[in-house]
Amino acid sequence: MIQRDSLMTLGDGLRSEALMSFTLFPGTRLALALESLAGLSVGDALGAQYFVPGNKPADLAEGRVPDGTWEWTDDTEQACCLVATLAEGYFDRDAFAEMLGRLHDPYRGYGPGAVVMLRQIREGLPWPIAAAAAFNGEGSCGNGAAMRAAPLGAWHADSLAHAAAQGVRAAEVTHSHPEGIAGGVAVAVAAAVAAAARLHGHRPPPDQMLLAVAAHTPAGLVREGLVEATTIRRADEAAYRLGSGARALAQDTVPFALWAAARHLADYPAAITACVSAGGDVDTTAAIAGGVVAAHTGLDGIPAEWLSAREPLPAWLAPADGEQ
Repeated sequence: MIQRDSLMTLGDGLRSEALMSFTLFPGTRLALALESLAGLSVGDALGAQYFVPGNKPADLAEGRVPDGTWEWTDDTEQACCLVATLAEGYFDRDAFAEMLGRLHDPYRGYGPGAVVMLRQIREGLPWPIAAAAAFNGEGSCGNGAAMRAAPLGAWHADSLAHAAAQGVRAAEVTHSHPEGIAGGVAVAVAAAVAAAARLHGHRPPPDQMLLAVAAHTPAGLVREGLVEATTIRRADEAAYRLGSGARALAQDTVPFALWAAARHLADYPAAITACVSAGGDVDTTAAIAGGVVAAHTGLDGIPAEWLSAREPLPAWLAPADGEQ
């Protein structure tokens, strides 16, 4: 097993580069976050189409996508709430919780536990109590914090440490279990790595990227999965060994989704196709990978016809007007 000291050494180049080489202004941060949100939402909406009978993953592998408008799910709705909350300084957990409680649509695919928690928050229960009470007091280790986290990481592209710290804050609003928090942290850091690499004009090797993410991810099953992912070269093996979200847990979703993103960081359609072909929680793995990859490619990496097929983002997200 690779120890944390080794992880820090192996990820040090990316970490130092992201911290020291540039300064981001608020407009740039927002632009990076919105492009990541676009990639997340298209991945989510397209991935969800493969829960519809008759839509075959093999068609996507051959370049054919479903007809009609692709509706997004709770992955995108939560990410929109997160982006609407982003501002300079510490992530405002109270504002984020209030938005989630007030704006969530239970029919967007939320799990039963999430619906109960967000209804409690809407009715006035403080979010720390609601999150801690989930799953008989164990807290949620689901993939919900991870599926919405990429735009937060893109916002913090100048500091992996800040991306990790703010990833904890954003995850804790709904996930008090260590693995649920770790999933959110890992995705935020991965998006920060991806956006920083874009700003530097290079693409990090997949294994180096995964180790840099692991170096900032709390110890546990999510981090172990990220390290294991560095030993895998094929998508089918990655899905088999890491899981593809069939249990909707952070530990069986995040390592595979980030494997797909790291392996296809410059190729958005390939990253989404890898997630769809693997099966499992397809909308969520595609949302995670899509958000990370789009942080690196920008909107130009997302096929225009895919972006136009995605249902428009909610009207209450004011920055959405700036999206192409």
